[in-house]
Formats: sequence, structure tokens, C-alpha cells
Amino acid sequence: MDAVNVSLATEFILVGLTEKPELQIPLFFLFLAMYLITALGNSCLIILTVLNSHLHTPMYFFLFNLSFIDICYCSVITPQMLMNFILKKNVISYIRCMTQLYFFIFFVVSECYVLTSMAYDRYMAICNPLLYNVVMSPKLCLNLMFCSYFIAFSTAVVHTSCMLRLTFCDANTINHYFCDILPLFQLSCTSTYVNELMLFVVGSINIIVPSVTIFVSYGFILSSIFQISSSEGRSKAFSTCSSHILAVSLFFGSAVLVYFKPSSTESMNEGKIYSVFYTNVVPMMNPLIYSLRNKDIKVALRKTLSSRNI
Repeated sequence: MDAVNVSLATEFILVGLTEKPELQIPLFFLFLAMYLITALGNSCLIILTVLNSHLHTPMYFFLFNLSFIDICYCSVITPQMLMNFILKKNVISYIRCMTQLYFFIFFVVSECYVLTSMAYDRYMAICNPLLYNVVMSPKLCLNLMFCSYFIAFSTAVVHTSCMLRLTFCDANTINHYFCDILPLFQLSCTSTYVNELMLFVVGSINIIVPSVTIFVSYGFILSSIFQISSSEGRSKAFSTCSSHILAVSLFFGSAVLVYFKPSSTESMNEGKIYSVFYTNVVPMMNPLIYSLRNKDIKVALRKTLSSRNI
């Protein structure tokens, strides 16, 4: 049998987050609850943004896209993860595995650049408020989102194409709860040098470019905030940025810990834990982070509920 047929005929077994039987059921209900909160919270933000005209601004346009992405990529990962907790042997076909890998990369990279666009939006709002409505035009916002999705599409195609060129032989047990890049590298019986090179180059670009943009934006933002004379004004300005800073720190911090460490068995087990943050915790926290201290969202929620006599 040739190499291509070996790859296409392979089914993978997902180990899951843990192999301890006593933890399976509690973790199932924990992550099921997290998934439901994620879906409900992000769906509410999407609905509120669509129904309330005063939320039709660049900031909430990006938040709308962020919520959409969070629902999608959490849905790519979590159902498979939940199956790991209740099935003795969780098998995923080669095609489904590659499909999951593609959409996971697409939505994660999309989130990187949406968070970057949101940092630029906050920079313009605080540092150049008089030019904000001119610069952050609907056309620019649409272009930023188009670029975000295009970069995500390109990245997903590159990594998935590189993965499809690998041959997977006898070993088919993935030490993870979904089809991720590094665990699949460990199963390949052909060289992964090109894949690792592409992961380093493309991954570095997708971490460095957004990170530098965000840090530079917040450097100018903090400088502008410190120049505000009133403490109330500084507090209000900082409160508009604190939510985004927290979301960015959780997302990028956990991603760096997973993909920029040696791929040993021990680090792979640690990577599974860290990846929980950007696959489950961050999508769940984003609607809470952006709504609990947001007066516009609270007003929109009360207005929407009252208009429907709830």
C-alpha cells in the first residue's frame, strides 16, 4: 500500500484531556456548562448588536465578529472534547481530523487579527477622538475584517496542506482532545521539517504582527490616558481598554505557551492544559469581559427586553 493510501485509510484515536476515570464525568459537565455559557453569551452579544442601532459603531462591529468567531471555533473543538469524556475510545477519521484542524486554525487566526483591529479602534477613539468617525469608516472596518479572514484562510490552507503531505503509519493515538498541529507531528512517519519550518515562520508572523500592533497601540493609549487631567476621565478611558487588554493577555499568552515550546511528551501534556484557555476559557470569558462593565451593552439589553415585554 502506498503512502497516500496509508494516510487516507488512517483513523486517529483522541486521548482526551485526561485518562483518569474519576475525572471524566465531572469534566464533562464542567466543559458542557462552559460551552453553553459561551454559546449563550456570544449569541446574546450578536443579537444585541444587530437589534440596537446605537451599537452600530466600529467597536461593536468588531465585537460582533469576535463573538461570531468565538462561537464557531469553540463549536469546532468542544463537541469532540465532550465525546472524549463519555466514550472509552474516541475515534476520528482522517478527513474529519484534517477538517477540524483547518477550521480550528482559521478561526484562531481570525481572532488574532480581530483583537488587533479592536486595539487600533481603541487607539483611534482615545488618541485621535476628533478624527475617529472619519478614519474608522465603515469601509475601513470592512477592509480590516476582510484582511483578518483572508490571512486566516491563507494560514489555514498552508498548515493543512503541509499536514496532508505527511504519512501516518501504525501510530494513530493523538495525545490531545482535538486534532492539533503538534500532536499530529509526533505521529508522522515522514519528515516534519517543512511543517515545523512553516509553523515557526507563519506562527511567528501571526503572533508578532498582532502583538507588536497591540503593544504599540496601547503604548500610545496609556500615554494619552496619563495626559488626561481629571481622574474621572482617566478612569473612564482606562475602563474602555481594560476588557480588551485582559482578553488579549489570555488569548495570546496561552497560545505562546502551547506553540513555542519543545514538543516533548511532558510539554505536550502541559500544552493540553494551556490550550484549554484559548479553546474554552477565552470564548466563554469574552462576552462576560465585554458586557459586565459595559454601559452600552446593559442599556441595549434593558431596551431589548422591555421592547418585547419580558
